[in-house]
Amino acid sequence: MNAAVAEKEYDSGSSFDGSAQQPQIFERPTGLKGIYYHPVTQVTMLGLVCFMCPGLFNALNGLGGGGQVDPVTSANANTAVYSTFAAGAFFAGSINNRLGSRLTLLLGSTGYALYVGSFLAMNIHPNAGPFVIAAGAVLGLCAGLLWTAQGSLMLAYPTETQKGKFIGIFWAIFNLGAVVGACVSLGQNFHSTANSVGNGTYIGFLVLTLIGVTIPMIMVDPNRMIRTDGTKVSTPRHPSWKVELYGLWLTLRTDPLIVLLFPMFFASNWFTTWQFNDYNDALFNIRARSLNNLVYWLAQIVGSISIGLLLDQRHIRRRTRAFSGWVILMAMVFAVHTWAYFYQKGYTRESIPPDAPKMDISDKGYAAKIWLYIFCGLLDAMWQTTAYWLMGAMSNDPAKLAHFTGFYKSIQSAGAAGVWRADGVKLPYMNIFLSTWILLAAGLVFALPMMYLRIRDHTELQDEVLARMDDSGHVSSVPGNAEDESNNNNS
Repeated sequence: MNAAVAEKEYDSGSSFDGSAQQPQIFERPTGLKGIYYHPVTQVTMLGLVCFMCPGLFNALNGLGGGGQVDPVTSANANTAVYSTFAAGAFFAGSINNRLGSRLTLLLGSTGYALYVGSFLAMNIHPNAGPFVIAAGAVLGLCAGLLWTAQGSLMLAYPTETQKGKFIGIFWAIFNLGAVVGACVSLGQNFHSTANSVGNGTYIGFLVLTLIGVTIPMIMVDPNRMIRTDGTKVSTPRHPSWKVELYGLWLTLRTDPLIVLLFPMFFASNWFTTWQFNDYNDALFNIRARSLNNLVYWLAQIVGSISIGLLLDQRHIRRRTRAFSGWVILMAMVFAVHTWAYFYQKGYTRESIPPDAPKMDISDKGYAAKIWLYIFCGLLDAMWQTTAYWLMGAMSNDPAKLAHFTGFYKSIQSAGAAGVWRADGVKLPYMNIFLSTWILLAAGLVFALPMMYLRIRDHTELQDEVLARMDDSGHVSSVPGNAEDESNNNNS
């Protein structure tokens, strides 16, 4: 394939008239088929998969301790989840590009049903803790597949000026899963002052999760997707495993600045351990935890949509939007954690054991504490949405985005595994809290030079090495780009 052909076939998904590439324009289907094949419809269905699966997983974790009296089993299960997640997700981009996103999504969703079922089993058989931990290990491998496929599709279907909007739509629907799960839990436990949930909550979660497993079967093949501007979504060619692993290496070699986002990725799930187990579970009874859980995930919907709209403002340059998002995140990190510090210094693990009486929704001081939890939810959604948007600003190619999201979920999960283990061995609450604050600030500091050096107003063909790589691993050159010749000589 020569450079002229490569340039013709590259679909940037850019809506700007001044784009350096002029991609081929295709006619979009009309009528009901046009609605079903619309990128927003498909991202909505993608959101529904995550609504039913990781959304309900988040609702379960958001109860603190997975809804159990003793959070140790949940903490150890989460350690298993994120350990295998970290190991599997790094290579999940290659698996996604080999098997295709729909099959990868289907395989990934199955682990969530197993995990929810394991908590039901533990409620019936109290000695089933090892089964919960084993289910967590299986879920970690599945989650790496699901999230890599999700990230690849979510960032490939929109045009360059729609990525924040699509991320916001996905994140809102995904978090509706946690909202529904929280509503189920709140309804089941509203008249309870106990510290754990009943079987009905787990059964409701399990049924919804099993429905989510079926959705990838009816999604449109990405090969047949056309963006709203008429450009065709370029999909991975499913080459040999050898070429796919070479593509993984080539992604890191040709876009090394992605490494500066790794600290941001590492911190992106670290904070949930303190929020879920060391704040919500530590201070509140099951009724208050259920209500806290509900408003937390509602706040996530608001946070993702609001930051997504900012990051997609067409009249503002993309670089300016990137730096604006960075400033907002840094302000939120310090505002939320300064506020939280004044609560955290007032209690320890020793002062509030798991079986101690906990705060109820009618108790004095509850209103201020639930507002802090709302702002924690806003920060979480803004952080994740911005991380995805930054990756989407670096590429439009689903194959490369699959590797990026694989890196993201792998590094994220490595951090989560570490902090859940720290919570499982009962590290002091204050230690976990301070580490959360420091890692979030450090993640933003490391991301700043990447944004300055790498984020441009448009994604150019020379950035898309994998889009120009054929099934043998040969990269077609772009006129005037000497690096391509070096890549081919090294392959």
